Amino acid sequence: MSGGPLWIAAAVLWGAVAGALLPRAACRFAVPAGEGWRDRCPEGHALRGWLGPARCAECVRGGERGRNGQAPLLSCVTALLCAALTAATGTRPELAVWLLLAPVGVLLAVIDLRVQRLPDPLTLPLAPAALALLGLAALVPEHAGHWLTALYGALALGAGYLVLFLVHPSGMGFGDVKLAVGMGAVLGWYGWSVVLLGAFAGFLLGALYGGALVVVGRAGRRTAIPFGPFLLSGALAGVLIGACAG
Repeated sequence: MSGGPLWIAAAVLWGAVAGALLPRAACRFAVPAGEGWRDRCPEGHALRGWLGPARCAECVRGGERGRNGQAPLLSCVTALLCAALTAATGTRPELAVWLLLAPVGVLLAVIDLRVQRLPDPLTLPLAPAALALLGLAALVPEHAGHWLTALYGALALGAGYLVLFLVHPSGMGFGDVKLAVGMGAVLGWYGWSVVLLGAFAGFLLGALYGGALVVVGRAGRRTAIPFGPFLLSGALAGVLIGACAG
């Protein structure tokens, strides 16, 4: 049940539009831990709402670009991500879940890269939302996953990250633990082997990135790096492989 050209084109369009709406949320959420969410645009004007450009109406009228220059990049990345998910998943009902969660994953990765923070308003509802959406997908014929394994995967991956956080809290943020619960649900849909694959891929990608920074002299062995993007990338790899094998 591979996704045809029309399905992929529709997914690209969805991803492009959704990605273009992320800059404002990225701007508002990308603040250091302990600070309130940003309520001013980069030019200092009041910023309301969560979707749309990082610029406010005054900046638009004045021709200021602000951080909205990243809108094309976010739109392109989200579109490519949605296209890959559609090509791998095809017309199975869980595709709707992946397409709804993909922009959230892009937003979380951007925020973590900017300020090494994974906001609770995004991570805490992620697992319940994923499980609820997958529960609906499980009611539709021709789905390729299992809801109970998604639930157990969420609990298992979250517990595993919690243990790692308790053992070495300076090496992992608690936001990663909360994000892992949602990613465990996503990976668990396709089975335990995909959970293990996605978890391993995340750690491998993070280790390669950290090692590369050390080699080029941009980080030391104790330098903290944002792990959320690699946790998300590992989950993406697992979902793509699980969907292709399903």
